[in-house]
Amino acid sequence: MTVAVGEEEKIPRNFITDIIDDDLNSGRHDHVATRFPPEPNGYLHIGHAKSICLNFGLARDYKGTCNLRFDDTNPEKEDMEYINSIQRDVQWLGFKWTEIRHSSDYFDRLYGYALELIDKGLAYVDELSPDEIREYRGTLKEPGKESPYRNRSIEENRALFEKMKAGEFKEGQVCLRAKIDMASPFICMRDPVIYRVRFAEHAITKDKWCIYPMYDFTHCISDAIEGITHSICTLEFQDNRRLYDWVLEHISIKARPHQYEMSRLNLEGSITSKRKLNLLVKEGIVDGWDDPRLTTISGLRRRGYTPASIREFCRRIGVTKQENVVEMSALESCIRDDLNRNAPRAMAVLHPIKLVIDNYGEEGVTDTSYTISNHPEREDLGTRTITISKELYIDEADFREEANKQYKRLKLGHEVRLRNSYVVQAVSCEKDSDGKVTVVHVVAVPNSVGATIEGHKPKGVIHWVDANNCYRGKVNLYENLFNVPNPGAAEDFLSTVNKNSKIEIENAALEASLKDAKVGQSFQFEREGYFCVDSKNSTEGKPEFNLTVALRETKKVSV
Repeated sequence: MTVAVGEEEKIPRNFITDIIDDDLNSGRHDHVATRFPPEPNGYLHIGHAKSICLNFGLARDYKGTCNLRFDDTNPEKEDMEYINSIQRDVQWLGFKWTEIRHSSDYFDRLYGYALELIDKGLAYVDELSPDEIREYRGTLKEPGKESPYRNRSIEENRALFEKMKAGEFKEGQVCLRAKIDMASPFICMRDPVIYRVRFAEHAITKDKWCIYPMYDFTHCISDAIEGITHSICTLEFQDNRRLYDWVLEHISIKARPHQYEMSRLNLEGSITSKRKLNLLVKEGIVDGWDDPRLTTISGLRRRGYTPASIREFCRRIGVTKQENVVEMSALESCIRDDLNRNAPRAMAVLHPIKLVIDNYGEEGVTDTSYTISNHPEREDLGTRTITISKELYIDEADFREEANKQYKRLKLGHEVRLRNSYVVQAVSCEKDSDGKVTVVHVVAVPNSVGATIEGHKPKGVIHWVDANNCYRGKVNLYENLFNVPNPGAAEDFLSTVNKNSKIEIENAALEASLKDAKVGQSFQFEREGYFCVDSKNSTEGKPEFNLTVALRETKKVSV
């Protein structure tokens, strides 16, 4: 059964819930049984998250069941690494399966049903090559033509299929095809291949089999064996529903699950093709399936996305039959809303230059520490202590020698407030040999901490950290991995990769307390964005931080 989540997370009404309600009210079904059937040939991505939330969510809402079933019929591309990652991702999203199943659990029964089709004259062993099969299949405008091997006797087909099982044919030499209709307007019904020879060790069954069933043959039978009531897939399988139903109608199995199709999730600026994701990994363009720039579930997790934010995203986009492209901002809005409510605040200076309070230690400018709230609206998140001394770090973007009136930060002769601390006025600066500012000298307004002092009206607030008590750590900033909204449509999608999608800041100045941050923790770095502790490269006492998402309001500075 699924893990309980808040009532507010119930699946919004949609055409599938309407169908389920009608089925339950009419007595067609007295329960709901769904499944999530990924192929273990890669890591799950945001598109899978939509299916996970729907299938497990329906089971939760209707007090039914949902199996996690691995569609493991292609041993050449499948691996236990992917099986383990899929289980981990489903659990992380907040769901628990009723049972774990594998299509390979049913290989013996699938073989038996294939023999049954042969014995009914509805399947035959074909010796056409894969290229010839494609040629014979025809086009959308022209019917296919029958294979010269189509009308073999039942006895010959059975004997040849058993030879296939015994490993007496080479890969691609023969296959088993369903005998349906080579003139069908639906190409998937033109004698589809249902078994092929593959000499590859299977992750579960090892070397027991050298023939493997095709997806369209396996999927519907697996649904029937498991008693699935509502088999949900995406619209590209709509025509395949005819083959789904044909197989079940012509074998001796009682259950008759029905397939329902919904639109897939197309997310702007992302890739969900496993083949292309795998290429990004193999080419070293990203540092693994969990790279924070990818919209794999593991990549989103490492980026700092929460399970609740992804579930909320899937709720917001809904379930329809209409194909559309969802803007990346919709996903970012969900995590921003989540972290705005739940992430403690901290100060971090990503591009530090030194700020010296020249009158520090004089009367009214003697503070050494402050106790401040971790969240402006969440007392339950507690407080923390930050220190202050004569030397601080501020961000280089927060100081200009001269700037126009729109610049609300620190400039010579003008005042700003240091966050949670003094009002200061810039009096001078030091530069290196290249003319770059390295040190800013200020004087603090005495007794101005948390107070309004007559004659002093600072135009802005800037953040800072104590230069003598801070953590110098690594921060990773991210932009979109691709330079175009639809990289998957490009002739060479690798040419659309944004070479500046990751910026590494090696020596950011962070609040001292952040040195003890643990993997899984997220923070709002004030005025910078939301960040999380990287799960791959962080070590005890040396966390590395990844940008999750920018703050709600990002303003360009006019100078």
